[in-house]
Amino acid sequence: MSDSTQRPDWVPPNAGSAFTTSVMAGVDGGHDGLRGQTSVAVSRPTTPRRKRLTVDEYVAGVLASDRNVVAQTITLVESNAQAHFDMGQEVLRQLIPYTGNSVRVGITGVPGAGKSTFIEALGLHLCEQGHKIAVLAVDPSSTVTRGSILGDKTRMELLSRDLRAFIRPSPSSGTLGGVARKSRETILVCEAAGFDVILVETVGVGQSETTVRSMVDFFLLLMISGAGDELQGIKKGIMELADALLVNKADGDNRLRAHAARADYNRALHYLAPATEGWRTKAYTCSALTGEGINAIWNVISDFRQQITASGVLEKRRQRQTLDWVYSMVEEHLRASFFNHAGVGSIRTDIEEAVVNGHIPPTVAAQMLIRKYEG
Repeated sequence: MSDSTQRPDWVPPNAGSAFTTSVMAGVDGGHDGLRGQTSVAVSRPTTPRRKRLTVDEYVAGVLASDRNVVAQTITLVESNAQAHFDMGQEVLRQLIPYTGNSVRVGITGVPGAGKSTFIEALGLHLCEQGHKIAVLAVDPSSTVTRGSILGDKTRMELLSRDLRAFIRPSPSSGTLGGVARKSRETILVCEAAGFDVILVETVGVGQSETTVRSMVDFFLLLMISGAGDELQGIKKGIMELADALLVNKADGDNRLRAHAARADYNRALHYLAPATEGWRTKAYTCSALTGEGINAIWNVISDFRQQITASGVLEKRRQRQTLDWVYSMVEEHLRASFFNHAGVGSIRTDIEEAVVNGHIPPTVAAQMLIRKYEG
């Protein structure tokens, strides 16, 4: 967004209460659930249904940083309903000129590395420096129920109360890499709303974390000391993607072990190609509990952003990411089209049974399904 781009004036529906919390009425009845008690109806005022916004109202509300409208817009673009999809894409089209000015940071790490605690410490530090922070925390979805706990606001209690921060927990919905399917759109909405630092917390670590690498500028890998050989299987693949490694929990009795782990990681990084052209990946230490090292790692991110902006690497990276985004959506559409194809559905069960029973090889089965789809 150029400096000359002006945000339109906006008066929210409930002027003066944009940052307040609304309280929903509970379940009617005066009993506590025990048998033998009679419920007593309690008269409560009727809660009016939320007004449906127009495209112009969504756009104006986001550009005015109205938190309620920002949240509603993200919900809109996350929806799978066709009517919502069409409206959401029109909203995004109008918001595009106001996007692109944030620092996009992806944060991942081994289980127990303290990702949420670190993000809260970093977020509070940046808010104190005058930044506006958006945290896109992606929770793992159950592969059985598709449900998700969405507990990031609970884990980031202090940051969630800061009006300079916006935390949006979203279920991963089984998406590769633990990144919600609409995370890219959510980033654009938050940028248009004026958030200048976007922190994307992802689920777990592994080769699938290349998904988050494809949508952020800086990729930070949180590590812990003393994890032992269980890290060996993920080290090379994930470390090749990282712009910095950060050994967390460098405090108390663990301080010396954390610094020793940092030295070990730096030796390992010496043999790996850098994740970003012209930038050397290094390991650092911090304590999200005490705050030590938080400012130092932000300085690293700031130096990184300044360097790759000046060299043109940032512009090329974002252009490549945009194209990757296009083709990932094409792949998603083709996959859905294939499995929803009536002809494929008519023979799929028989072919699957034949493969399982060893009557036809998997390659032949795939060719049969593809021919049915293309025919």
